[in-house]
Amino acid sequence: MPSPPPTPPARTRSGVTPFGTAVVCASAALVLLILVAVRWSPLMRLDCTVATALHRRAVTEPGLVHVNRILTDWVWDPWTMRALIAVAVVALWWRGARALAVWVAGTSVLSTVLQQGLKSAVGRERPQWPDPVDSAHYAAFPSGHAMTAMVSCALLLWLLRRHEPGPLVWRTALVVAWVSVIGVGVTRLYLGVHWLSDVLGGWLLGAALAGFSIAGFARYERRDRPAMARRP
Repeated sequence: MPSPPPTPPARTRSGVTPFGTAVVCASAALVLLILVAVRWSPLMRLDCTVATALHRRAVTEPGLVHVNRILTDWVWDPWTMRALIAVAVVALWWRGARALAVWVAGTSVLSTVLQQGLKSAVGRERPQWPDPVDSAHYAAFPSGHAMTAMVSCALLLWLLRRHEPGPLVWRTALVVAWVSVIGVGVTRLYLGVHWLSDVLGGWLLGAALAGFSIAGFARYERRDRPAMARRP
């Protein structure tokens, strides 16, 4: 029996591959990282302007602050995202897709290691306020919440797409994912615990890592499939 043809790289409707998206996001993240590291004045001023405007509003809206704290500490918390990935990994392992399960778990772990390593290397201080509405620890860049949400939602969407969901399920998942990724970034800014560039950096790095991971597994499948077909 002839071996099945290799799976072509996944593409969006615009023809962009995950690898291409990852390269663009990684390049943008590198530029942003350099600008943050050298404290480029225009970027620092923008960060300060956005942070100050949001903090002034937050101190006058305790009810909205409470809602944002619930969202950022529970609904979109990194540990919530990691728990969703863990559920997906267990389900994949149970269904026999063990290589995919290990790949997804490894990507999630790498995301945590990368963000913590960059935080330590950059050592950026978080915004400081005389009247804070929330608090956070460790260095600011990149935002761990934003990066974890981006990586987790991208991986979960990828896994869902592999199972060919119906249009309604797919659109609903897209909406939930985008609301989660954008929403968690907004909560970190509104609560005054991150600069705008921290959140942008988290999004870009998360998209880059997820894109490279998805492209890497697609390449693994294309290389492994002929070998599987040759087995007696």
